[in-house]
Amino acid sequence: MMRRGGEVWGRRGGARQLKQLGGGIKALPGRLGIAVVSLLICTLSLFSMIGVTRHSNQYVDVNKLWRTADSGGWRSSSAPRSYWHSPPNESNGYLRVRCNGGLNQQRSAICNAVVAARIMNATLVLPELDANSFWHDKSGFPGIYDVEHFIKTLRYDIRIVERLPEISSHGKTKKMKSYQIRPPRDAPLSWYTTTALEKMRKHGAIYLTPFSHRLAEEIDDPELQRLRCRVNYHALRFKPHIMKTSSEIVSKLRANGHFMSIHLRFEMDMLAFAGCLDIFTPEEQKILKEYREKNFAEKVLVYRDRMLIGKCPLTPEQVGLILHSMGFDNSTRIYLAAGELFGGDRFMKPFRTMFPHLENHSTLGPEKLEENARGLAGAAVDYMVCLLSDIFMPTYDGPSNFANNLMGHRLYYNFRTIIQPDRKALAPILLDIEEGRRAGSEERIRQVMFKTKFGGPHKRVPPESFYTNSWPECFCQVSPKNPADKCPPNNVLEVLGSQLQGDVSERPRMSNRTHATGLKEDA
Repeated sequence: MMRRGGEVWGRRGGARQLKQLGGGIKALPGRLGIAVVSLLICTLSLFSMIGVTRHSNQYVDVNKLWRTADSGGWRSSSAPRSYWHSPPNESNGYLRVRCNGGLNQQRSAICNAVVAARIMNATLVLPELDANSFWHDKSGFPGIYDVEHFIKTLRYDIRIVERLPEISSHGKTKKMKSYQIRPPRDAPLSWYTTTALEKMRKHGAIYLTPFSHRLAEEIDDPELQRLRCRVNYHALRFKPHIMKTSSEIVSKLRANGHFMSIHLRFEMDMLAFAGCLDIFTPEEQKILKEYREKNFAEKVLVYRDRMLIGKCPLTPEQVGLILHSMGFDNSTRIYLAAGELFGGDRFMKPFRTMFPHLENHSTLGPEKLEENARGLAGAAVDYMVCLLSDIFMPTYDGPSNFANNLMGHRLYYNFRTIIQPDRKALAPILLDIEEGRRAGSEERIRQVMFKTKFGGPHKRVPPESFYTNSWPECFCQVSPKNPADKCPPNNVLEVLGSQLQGDVSERPRMSNRTHATGLKEDA
């Protein structure tokens, strides 16, 4: 800036300079004072610009986000830290559950069922997965998960059978019946050890349905929380064909380097639930209103109010603006995990213009998967690809079990980077953009985004779910400041195996470094 000022000064005519000097000798001290002040202002301005530039350079350097987040010396470990007895020979009865909802809601329910079976000393019947009207999927647990692996992994925790036993009565053999109960939502442990257990002892088997969010997430016993992690991140392994398809898609995406996954929750059910309608045409608004009236409680929802409290899912264009403001360029490869996007291609077009390298399981996966894209298998593939991506970005993490569970799994899986937009903080900026006031929006978005966490260990604060953040219960430190945080021995399963009643021919080791998925990641 000063050099360019000197150049301008040097180019001005000599006569003009002489005239100024000759006509103002007496005013020279005052003019020199003005010049000094001007110089000082320019200098301060220059330093200010340099400071902002440095700060901005810190913002736009997104290379570090392709690596895992800072672990702070923590690593995942769901092995018991204290005495953990093996399931006794005799149980109090059989526990059946019907897990309703989508893939990840069912996944959480399975974790809860295992904990319930443990505290009740019950034998768990392989959980049923609800083949609801949305999924039209009757594959069930054996069609999605590796049953043998599930039973084997949890053999030190509970007893599991694939079906209720047959009983003999009056010379006839018939299937054992179970007593049906509707559990209260977020029931405490005491409900299972009293009400449910009493019915189990009386009838021999109980059937809990529906079984979604039927056990409180916050439990004081850290060992039971670690049991949830053993189920979620070790026992629940998808079938080999799902793992193979996921691996093939990840390999294709990695062929050109890093890739990001985005859970784009711009779907009819979520938009109707959120009540964010004003950006749609009158015909589209009518569809959303009818869906809301049919599926959700009646409530007056104002678009602007919903935006300002962060309750509206991000539009595809807003996602693009956020990524662009953070410094991601149009060469970024993005995998989209989403159902059918509402509103047609006009919402995707601006996003695709900014980031043309967009893929999904339909464009990269086999044709057979596309035939069942809305089923549990398609959701499972999306889950695995998002888990293994270098960066994951949820666009709506409110009641979205997919995003919440996936963030928890990525935290457990070596603190893989998560970009979690603060929709409430972004709302005033996005509303300004909608209303045509774009000046300075990029820098404003950047400032918000680089204040968010990127997947490192952090304290769980309500309403954050245990399934979204199992730190610190399911983590440990190699060199802990607090002895309670010390990692357990690597041979913990051998120790448990020696306690297990009966003969255990195979006693595998559990390494603290074992991947949580069983799916090898490309180097």
